[in-house]
Amino acid sequence: MTDSKLLVVATGNPGKLLEIQAYLEGLDIELALKPEELEIEETGDTFLANACLKASQVAMATGEWAIADDSGLEVDALDGAPGIYSARYGKTDAARIERLLMELGNELNRQAQFVCAMAIASPDGSIALQAEGVCQGEILHAPRGSNGFGYDPIFYVPETQMTFAEMPPEVKHEISHRGQAFKALLPQLQILDFRF
Repeated sequence: MTDSKLLVVATGNPGKLLEIQAYLEGLDIELALKPEELEIEETGDTFLANACLKASQVAMATGEWAIADDSGLEVDALDGAPGIYSARYGKTDAARIERLLMELGNELNRQAQFVCAMAIASPDGSIALQAEGVCQGEILHAPRGSNGFGYDPIFYVPETQMTFAEMPPEVKHEISHRGQAFKALLPQLQILDFRF
């Protein structure tokens, strides 16, 4: 019987931990939240830079392997905004959606993409693995659906004819930017040697 490998998730959000746990099902990996007092400033200028920064700092602070992700929404007509500032675009999900819809106005080009970058760092802070996932979609004029969080109610995926907020969890799990990032990461993660 092998000891399960510990991976500290660079978040204080238990919801995100559960989401990551679902992607790692079947792997002998135990997840833990980062220490509450450990605050990491996201100073990177890309999603990947921020994911690497968070994974690296949490790994060094805890002396354990760490996983971090950074994700957000890029809207073509807004030159990629809100981008890395997606979470800081307003104080609440409703405020962020309202601001985005107001800035888009009656713009005809509503193309957008959700991007998720993931990084895994070893206990010395060096980045062992990284991956990015993208989900293409478009921004609706009004929110639809009650699942999910953030921009999910206005992010529409044409192939499914649903917003992220209307999708059953297993569909979102499969096609979302985070799902795509994990698809790229998992084969590498399975062969990663957690010894140090």
